[in-house]
Amino acid sequence: MFCSSVKTCSYKQSIYTNSKNIAGAIALSWLLSGCSKPFSVLDTQWQTYSNPRYGFEFPYPSNWTVLATPDNQDGIALVSPRSQTVQIRAWASNRLANAGNNSIKPNFQNNQGVSGVLLVEVGQQVGSMKLTLNQGNITYYWQGQSPSQEFSHYYPLFYYIAQQYRIKV
Repeated sequence: MFCSSVKTCSYKQSIYTNSKNIAGAIALSWLLSGCSKPFSVLDTQWQTYSNPRYGFEFPYPSNWTVLATPDNQDGIALVSPRSQTVQIRAWASNRLANAGNNSIKPNFQNNQGVSGVLLVEVGQQVGSMKLTLNQGNITYYWQGQSPSQEFSHYYPLFYYIAQQYRIKV
């Protein structure tokens, strides 16, 4: 009888601990999401940037503004209509023949099945998501960035675009 009451007590404590952890996770998610409407793929009008020189493409919200397209056509920079500090950049470059392999192992795969490195950094001022893909002799770069305090709002958008990034083969 003593054992079963201990098990019951442990079981009740386990339920309490798990519900406390779940409530904490829900509260944290709510705080991180802020008061703004969550990102929705269906509610967004999309355009596709296609790079003629290096053959990559990705979707971006159609109301974003093109900041710059270099004369050498290696990439693009876009800004949000809400703030010039929220940007998406993408470019590519030829890798040097004697350049070593990237020491970071791939941790991400886009919807096309290409593996690469996805790095998320949130500093005191700026939060960013950076995608790097290597294919053949070309390195592809994509980056989304925003002020740190707004990064949780833009994270789903940036992640969706990183998943959709394609290398034309």
